[in-house]
Order: sequence, then structure tokens, then C-alpha cells
Amino acid sequence: MPVDPISSRARFPDPRVADGDVVAVGGDLEPGTILSAYRQGIFPMNLKDGRLGWWSPVERAILPFGEFHISRSLRQATRRFQVSVDSDFEGVIRGCADPSRRGGWITDEFVAVYTELYRMGWAHSVEVWDSDGDLAGGLYGIGINGLFAGESMFHRMRDASKVALVHLVVTLVEGEGRMLDIQWATPHLRSLGAAVIGRDAYLDRLPWALAGPDPFQRAAEADSR
Repeated sequence: MPVDPISSRARFPDPRVADGDVVAVGGDLEPGTILSAYRQGIFPMNLKDGRLGWWSPVERAILPFGEFHISRSLRQATRRFQVSVDSDFEGVIRGCADPSRRGGWITDEFVAVYTELYRMGWAHSVEVWDSDGDLAGGLYGIGINGLFAGESMFHRMRDASKVALVHLVVTLVEGEGRMLDIQWATPHLRSLGAAVIGRDAYLDRLPWALAGPDPFQRAAEADSR
């Protein structure tokens, strides 16, 4: 069971009345604050000027499980790798935070707090390993009951991040997860079935997702039998 953090004193504006994607600026990156934000459809990411921003995109996107597209080549790629869950969270988030990546925004502060959330049972990672046992790619995000909020993914070998996504979707579907939040629909994610539903529709669905079962807890319980 995830460990509850100290309750947050932060108060966020209603995302529905925000003029743009950023609903607040500043505050702290404590675990309780971050979880409170996700429960309200908001997530943290630094602005271009380095300040801490709290985001709820107008063009909010999800990856509907029934629309997830696995091409023939991707199915073949899944056979080239070994996949695990929550076995090297720090390796995955540091892979995502690689400063040489274009558009990188994950600072050491983000690495530290999300690693703490992982230790508390709220953040999860999917690792993809090559035949030599090296980390080839992966993804991480926040899981709150039936919601999984994907944060970032990376690859060091072709298709490794896509393979991580395939395993994530399988985990969520088998564990009766309800919504995979991908924040924005990039061309890459659109090719896999991502859909823009908009902020209002996302916020309407959020309580339903948060009321669902925790797929990661179910998977852990199944593995322990």
C-alpha cells in the first residue's frame, strides 16, 4: 500500500477557469503537494525561465486503452527486450532527465522528489532491458488508484520506450486501471492512438479514474502468490 505523505497546505486555482495551460506558479515540490495537484488534474513542470509551474493543459490528452495501436514491427520489438516494473526507478528517471536530450526539463529536484514518491509507492517505472542486461529505455509516472499520469519516457535503443509503453498499457488493462494521462498528444503518441479530449473532459473523467483500483498493487499481489 502507498504511504500517505504529510498533507499539503497548497491551494490550487480551479483549472477550469485558467486562461492557459499554466494554472499557478511557485510553491513547493513536497510529495503531498504533488499528489494533491494530480488529484485536481494538475502536474508540476518548470517554466522556461526556471520557475516552478503547475500545469493543466487546455488540449489535455489521454491514451485510450481500446485505441492503443501496436504495429507489427512493435510486436516484433517486444520480443527483443526484457521488461520489468519498479526495479530501477532511479535509472529510468535519470535516463529521462539526461541533459543532452532536447527539451529536457527534469532537474535534480524533480529526480529527488519523484524518487521519494516511488519509495512511498506512488511513482512507478517500467524498465526495458537489452540482451546484455543494460537499461535500453523506460518510462515513469504517478499512479493514484485507477489513474496513471505518465511523466516521461526515454530510449537508448530503437523502440525501447514504445515497448515500455506496451507493457504499461497491459499492466493497466489487466489491473483494471481506468485512465492513462499523457498530458499532451505528441505526433509520436498520436501514432500509437493518443487522443486529445480537452481539459474539461479530462477533469470530468478524473474522479471516476481516481475511484478505480490500483493496477500496480494488484500486480504486486499477484506476483506474491
